[in-house]
Amino acid sequence: MGDCTLGPEKEIHGLPDGAKINFVTWSNDGRHLSFSVRIDEEDGISSMLGVWVADVETGKARPLFESSNVFLNAVFDNFVWVNNSTLLVCTIPFSRGAPPKKPLVPAGPKILSNEQKDTIQARTYQDLLKDEYDESLFEYYATSQLVLVSLDGTEKLVGPPAIYTSLDPSPDEKYILITSIHRPYSFIVPCGRFPKKVDVWTADGKFVRELCDLPLAEDIPITHNSVRRGMRSIDWRADKPSTLVWVETQDDGDAKVEVSPRDIVYTQPAELLASEQPAVLHKLDLRYGGISWCDDSLALIYESWYKTRKIRTWVISPGSKNLNPRILFDRSSEDVYSDPGSPMLRRTPAGTYVIATMRKEGDQGTYLLLNGSGATPQGNIPFLDLFDLNTGNKERIWESDKEKYYETVVALMSDQTEGELYVDQLKVLTSKESKTENTQYFILSWPGKKACQITNFPHPYPQLSSLKKEMIRYERKDGVQLTATLYLPPDYDPARDGPLPCLVWSYPGEFKSKDAAGQVRGSPNEFAGIGPTSPLLWLARRFAILSGPTIPIIGEGNEEANDRYVEQLVGSAEAAVEEVIGRGVAHRSKIAIGGHSYGAFMTANLLAHAPHLFCCGIARSGAYNRTLTPFGFQNEDRTLWEATSTYVEMSPFMSANKIKKPILLIHGEEDNNSGTLTMQSDRFFNALKGHGALCRLVILPFESHGYAARESVLHVLWETDRWLQKYCVPNSSDASENLDAHKDDASIGTVDADSKAVSAAGGVPEWADDKIDIFPSPCRSSLW
Repeated sequence: MGDCTLGPEKEIHGLPDGAKINFVTWSNDGRHLSFSVRIDEEDGISSMLGVWVADVETGKARPLFESSNVFLNAVFDNFVWVNNSTLLVCTIPFSRGAPPKKPLVPAGPKILSNEQKDTIQARTYQDLLKDEYDESLFEYYATSQLVLVSLDGTEKLVGPPAIYTSLDPSPDEKYILITSIHRPYSFIVPCGRFPKKVDVWTADGKFVRELCDLPLAEDIPITHNSVRRGMRSIDWRADKPSTLVWVETQDDGDAKVEVSPRDIVYTQPAELLASEQPAVLHKLDLRYGGISWCDDSLALIYESWYKTRKIRTWVISPGSKNLNPRILFDRSSEDVYSDPGSPMLRRTPAGTYVIATMRKEGDQGTYLLLNGSGATPQGNIPFLDLFDLNTGNKERIWESDKEKYYETVVALMSDQTEGELYVDQLKVLTSKESKTENTQYFILSWPGKKACQITNFPHPYPQLSSLKKEMIRYERKDGVQLTATLYLPPDYDPARDGPLPCLVWSYPGEFKSKDAAGQVRGSPNEFAGIGPTSPLLWLARRFAILSGPTIPIIGEGNEEANDRYVEQLVGSAEAAVEEVIGRGVAHRSKIAIGGHSYGAFMTANLLAHAPHLFCCGIARSGAYNRTLTPFGFQNEDRTLWEATSTYVEMSPFMSANKIKKPILLIHGEEDNNSGTLTMQSDRFFNALKGHGALCRLVILPFESHGYAARESVLHVLWETDRWLQKYCVPNSSDASENLDAHKDDASIGTVDADSKAVSAAGGVPEWADDKIDIFPSPCRSSLW
């Protein structure tokens, strides 16, 4: 490492051909790796998961279990290192047998009853259990048998088969915190709210005690900051051998209840002495948000409250009842300019992470290293501050380059040995990137702050290495400052090439103040990362891309932001469009709007309420009818019956008759995201079609809220590019013209079996006619 190079690369060998690896974890001493392996069988079906280990020194990999019939169950937790030579593994029980078969004839009707008149409100969840057969399937696949297995092959069963969801060894490797869920299940809330049991076991598999057995939690209020009753956030103290910590609500879990304190944090040893009671560590008036541990003299506790955006950090001394807790930071979570940063953590010999305290030579003060994003009106400038806990004074010991690069501190590297850390011996891992240079990693060493580059990753897409990127600022009519990132194709010259087709891609956000909404987030020097379905891919098609233009929906004071949603949405979009037109980079009649999820909701609303701004739209995995999400959505926690007009006015489904511009709807067939059930796109498409709108619906088989399969990703790219080339590039934005021009396409409402696409005007995919070089037509495969 001294000559700025990494150690020699070691290839892991001994794996079966075609092995697919997941869940890679290190043993605490770094001498072994554990991971799962699966292979494709001859019939094309993936094998069941096996657990393997590899010796880091030799690189040799082998199965962990001697028997080839022991398989991993990774539905919830999978495996964990208990110590350097032993793992606790969730395995498929030998007694599992064949999956339960669905009865040909139902045993009787499905009955849901609320004769006791309970008030139970829940968000619109997907993928819920629907009947007794679903319950039996869930138990069949989720049930695991815990097995302690050593590297020498010794095996021991731990506990009965159950649905284990979490395995957490104590820092001293003597105990394991084991969480499981059990009946009665629910048909209206996800499995995270099923009855939950938390037990303490010894590391050699002996039951110690039950911490809690929480009942089914169907009745958690929908209000922000409402939580489950009973023990929650159960964890080990990172700075102690085996001390438990948890929090319990004092407001019955209901954020609308006014009470002080609201949360109490407790601690307790893993094994209790006779009649030993939990100790109160701290009381909070806001909602608990976590703890950063250091030692008995120092810990930081976080609390926050969404409605007011307040966030506080407390300094406590866990080992001293004589020192009163004090507030270290008290600020608004929306005010990114005032963010002091987070304390850097150091790794302990037990493998946990605690606050790193620093010393200066000849100075007895205690300092924290605060690692911050450094938001400023010019963009993020990450920093590292030396923070004096006693005086509150700060000294900036490092800051990112402002002109060309964007640098961040990733991790502390000078914690290899125990003992105090000194500033002049500080060593950190940093990342560095620019608009056109992809991320590389460096070791930065004090006192000279010498940077040693340790990676040399090639550019992931050299064809776009010379793209143009600029963070731009502009103003909404009501005075709110807005920002966006403007991308232009390589070698583009406005004077020579003139205005371009433009794709605007965004996602609205809620704020409590205009000042916070106008603050700049992000850096103009960040590398342009391009994902599988990123709008930046259309730079290769000579589009201007306006990425992430801020669309703040503001509700100051007692005002609810969504009560003026459409007005503020349209105002933000108008400002963004006028900005790119004024810069001469976008053609007024060739601007398309798009978004995913809440961005799709935004897209449909803009085509309904601001048709003069955009020539077409692309809406992926959205929700369009808010009456189908009656108990809240996004950050709205009023119900449909409390804010009927807001729900109706915000729903583009209710304005389907106003949408005259072409709109492409894309949705995963098995979307499991709260609120965005696939039916939202189905019904919206039918509403549009019923009013003669130019629209197309693409349902991707087996896909959820995001899209993963190669076939799906390629098809999304093809559909999107076809839409933009047809309805944006040629300036064919008039819906009536488009309908006339495409009269000869396949009849309205045709369904293509290969593409799973439905069109109300555009026909079936034109595989040969719309040939695209950079976006090949979707692969024909058995999936389709």
